[in-house]
Amino acid sequence: MLNFEKLTVWQKSIEYAETLVKIADDLPSKYQFSFSDQLRRAALSVPSNIAEGAGRRGIRDRGNFYSIAKGSVYESVNIIKLLEKLQLINKEKYDLGYINSIAEEIVKMLYVLSNKSL
Repeated sequence: MLNFEKLTVWQKSIEYAETLVKIADDLPSKYQFSFSDQLRRAALSVPSNIAEGAGRRGIRDRGNFYSIAKGSVYESVNIIKLLEKLQLINKEKYDLGYINSIAEEIVKMLYVLSNKSL
């Protein structure tokens, strides 16, 4: 097991990304090359940047990757909010309140990690 796999924030971000990829997969085909692709990239960026940051030696370098991951959470939440407003998310299948709470939790953990890296 690599060191990033032990991080609670990485574990939560994997769960978050998995859910968002499923939402992206469920979007109507006419949105597959716009919202779906952007949501997937933002979702995958979160755990990927946490993992890459954890693998860096320099404290500031690590903090930069955690900051990018935090930005990707904000980006993905923005896309989810827009999809919700456009009524493109099946609310019976996906609990948006839970998804939002995971996003908030990840941001808080990344904030702490980023500040430790300064």
